[in-house]
Amino acid sequence: MRARYGTPLKITAGLTATAAAGLVYSAGFEARSFRLRRVTVPVLPRGMRDLRVLQVSDIHMVSGQRKKRAWLQSLAGLRPDLVVNTGDNLSDTEAVPEVLDALGPLMEFPGVYVFGSNDYYGPRPRNPARYLLEKVQGRHGLNGNKPVVGAVHNPWEDMRDAFDAAGWVDLTNTRGRLKLPQAELAFTGLDDPHIKRDRYEHVAGGPDDSADFTVGIVHAPYLRALDAFTAEGYELILAGHTHGGQVCIPFYGALVTNCDLDTDRVKGLSTHTVANRTSYLHVSAGCGANRYTPVRFACPPEVTLLTLTARP
Repeated sequence: MRARYGTPLKITAGLTATAAAGLVYSAGFEARSFRLRRVTVPVLPRGMRDLRVLQVSDIHMVSGQRKKRAWLQSLAGLRPDLVVNTGDNLSDTEAVPEVLDALGPLMEFPGVYVFGSNDYYGPRPRNPARYLLEKVQGRHGLNGNKPVVGAVHNPWEDMRDAFDAAGWVDLTNTRGRLKLPQAELAFTGLDDPHIKRDRYEHVAGGPDDSADFTVGIVHAPYLRALDAFTAEGYELILAGHTHGGQVCIPFYGALVTNCDLDTDRVKGLSTHTVANRTSYLHVSAGCGANRYTPVRFACPPEVTLLTLTARP
């Protein structure tokens, strides 16, 4: 009796070819298809002039990424009023000079920053399926997993010193202020909740009433950070970390956020409500990816230009 292998083999070959084509697309094209997202947020006090805020997040720079560097440099042409860097600049211990080269033109503008886990520690090879498993089990980062042993330490201090020298304000578990032509802004920042470095008790007390407007800044949008900011009356929170889900399903969206935020708010502008208070939340999908998973699908890399306008 003749075995009928022809059809199953054709199906297998077709699926393999489709998977290979998807990998080539996601790694070779979409991961380098940089986009600028524009968002308007009606959050400023009445009578205050519009503010153009460029949020840069999750660059995950690897040495040799010339296209990404050139694209980031070109963003200075937008002439933002303020740059907000929400962390994870590195994915290579040798890439600090290239991060600073990429951000050099933007460092001519007023800015603030927080760091993420990948600024402090180098990446490690990881099975992408673990993100799904951790979601099912309710584990994320050091909040649910054991501490990493033998982690590679990045030279993040060099990056911090360069940001500080450019006049960018370090918001690592602290508050800061910037005086712009339009207004005086206050900021409250947290270190990365993903690795349990956030210390909200150090910055508690709510928005700075002596400033024209106050913004909450954090790398990973864990609910405890969002709850704390919102409960104390912050009207705008900026975060990154999620990569927008990174690998998404068309017409469905993200499968994971890599934190305890729901997938409906994995990227872009949304709101966060605690009791009777509501904040605007903007989560950047970021413009990079871990060097060991350099793919994006249905979620192109991006930077966001937020135009803050007066409330209706």
